[in-house]
Amino acid sequence: MNARKRILAAILLTVAGHAFAADTPVDINTATPEALAEAITGVGIVKARAIVDWRERNGPFAAVDDLLQVQGIGERTLERSRERLTVGPQTR
Repeated sequence: MNARKRILAAILLTVAGHAFAADTPVDINTATPEALAEAITGVGIVKARAIVDWRERNGPFAAVDDLLQVQGIGERTLERSRERLTVGPQTR
């Protein structure tokens, strides 16, 4: 396969992956740091680990808006990714 076809294939796979991710929201109460970093625009692995640490210390999030309680997660970050996030059934 020539370089142009490889690049096109990589772009198509990336777009397809993002389209699939948008159709399946990430549960912020069960997601790994890696899944959170991928789902939340502007959040890297360090901040995603902070989300998991917050969840482990304080219990499950009751709503996606509760991510605002994590230091470094602001309204803008949340709004850019809200449609890709969810909270599963509460077990408190």
